[in-house]
Order: sequence, then C-alpha cells, then structure tokens
Amino acid sequence: MSAVGITGHNIINLVTGRIKAYSDLLKLRLSALVTFSAVFGYILGDRGASFGWSGFLGLALGGFLISGASGAANEIMERDLDKLMKRTQNRPLPLHIISLSEAYWFTTFVAILGIVLLWIFTNPLTTGLGILSMLLYVFAYTPLKRVGPVAVFVGAIPGAMPPLLGWTAATGAITYEALIIFGIQFIWQFPHFWAIAWVSDEDYKRAGFKLLPSGGGQDLNTAIQIMIYTLFLLPLGLLPSYFGLTGLNSGVVATVCGVLFLAQTFSLMRDCSRKSALKIMFGSFLYLPIVQIAYLLDKMP
Repeated sequence: MSAVGITGHNIINLVTGRIKAYSDLLKLRLSALVTFSAVFGYILGDRGASFGWSGFLGLALGGFLISGASGAANEIMERDLDKLMKRTQNRPLPLHIISLSEAYWFTTFVAILGIVLLWIFTNPLTTGLGILSMLLYVFAYTPLKRVGPVAVFVGAIPGAMPPLLGWTAATGAITYEALIIFGIQFIWQFPHFWAIAWVSDEDYKRAGFKLLPSGGGQDLNTAIQIMIYTLFLLPLGLLPSYFGLTGLNSGVVATVCGVLFLAQTFSLMRDCSRKSALKIMFGSFLYLPIVQIAYLLDKMP
C-alpha cells in the first residue's frame, strides 16, 4: 500500500509541477491582468439591451490565450538571456523543465486557439487587432529591448491593446471612446515600464536590455521623463467623464489616483533611488485597475 501511495503522490507532484511550468510559460499573472483590461473595455463598450455573454467569454478566454502565447513566445526568444537575470533564471525554459520543442508546440497551439476563439465569438476587427498585438509584442518589442528605449514605445502599443480589443469586441468599431481608453493605458505604460527597468537595472544590463530613456541612466533626466508621462495621465484620466462615457465620480477617482501617482515621481526626482522607483512601480500596478474599476462603476447608461 505504501508503494502505491508513494507512486500516487509522485504522480500528483509531477502533474502539478507540469501545470505550474506551463502556467509560468504563459506568464499567468500578466495574462490575467491583460484579460482584466480587455474585459474592462468590453463592459464599458457594451450598450446592448442584454449583456453579450458569448462575446464577453470569447474575448476573455481568447484574449487570455493570445496574451499567454505572446508571453510564451517572448520566453522562447529570450531563453538564453533569461539565464543571465535573477528575476527570470527560474523560468521553465532556463531550468529545462519544459523542452524547447514542447514550448514551440504549446505556444503555437495556444496562439491558434486564442485566435479561433476571437474569430468565432467576437468579430474580424477584434481578431485582427489581437493578431497585430501579438506580432508587435513578439517580433518588434522583444528584439528591440536590446536596441534601445524605443522598445518601450513599441511595447506600449500592444500593451494598450486590451481595452481597445474589449471595446471593438462589444461594438465592432474603433471610436473616439476606444481611443481614449487605449490612450490612457498607452501613456500609463511609460512610467510603469521605466520604473520596472530602474528597479531591475542590474539584471537588464546583464541581458543587454536598454529600456531606460536619457542614455539609460538612473538619473534626474530619466526621473523627469517618468514624471512628465505620469503628469499626462491627469488630463487623460478626465476624458471619459468629459465625453460622457462615464460620470463625474470616476473623474474624481482618476484625478486623485493620478495626483498620488505623480507625487511618487517627485520622490524619485529628489533622490533617484531604487526605493523611490520601486514605489512608482507598485503605484503603477495599483493605478490602472483602480481607475478602470472606477470607470466601470461610474459607467453612464
């Protein structure tokens, strides 16, 4: 009985280990955040008499899979570089938990399934934007990370696509409202990316990543640029209220969050420390979901 029990226990450990490895390959937490932004765009754009559940679920699952496939492709392309960085050296490919051929087949299957789900349950526009987002992330942003900070601009485009995908899945069109929610997430990514690059500077240098602006320095010039882009979020955050997409309450929430986010950049400008950059990084993680939830709760009928 003990031999059977041990064997069963080992099988369970093996299965759970493989599930974790494939979850890590898909960048599960990042893909979940991307899916949340897409769902946000869908709910904000849905104006039907009854909620479009099939489109909603198709977008959520299809968007999650496309995001996961993009992350997995990124890990495949950077597998040798991931070995050099502390933050990524325990990923499944550097540790050889998953073979390269397995990763290729799994990523291809997930990408195709995500595209098919978007095609069946949403519309051609959303599917096309989803494919464009994946291609930009994998074949433009990923290699550009070793070229220079232009990678941040390029990466911000697919990074801001989720709410746009959600809106087009609900409405079938790119409208000015869609561009507003795209623009907010687009600008948000500059302080977000640069704060992460500041905090992970040593790791990034080992891999040859050049994401910080102003010559890649952890200095006042970089801190000022982080502040400027964060400042842009203040007027942008008010646009949904101004154009009647949401009510006044969410505008107040967006402004308060924007001011608090901006205040963190002054600390970085003052001391140019890793601690201050870390606060901006965590602040960026809080800003976007809080503001998006406020927009949803304040959605105009």
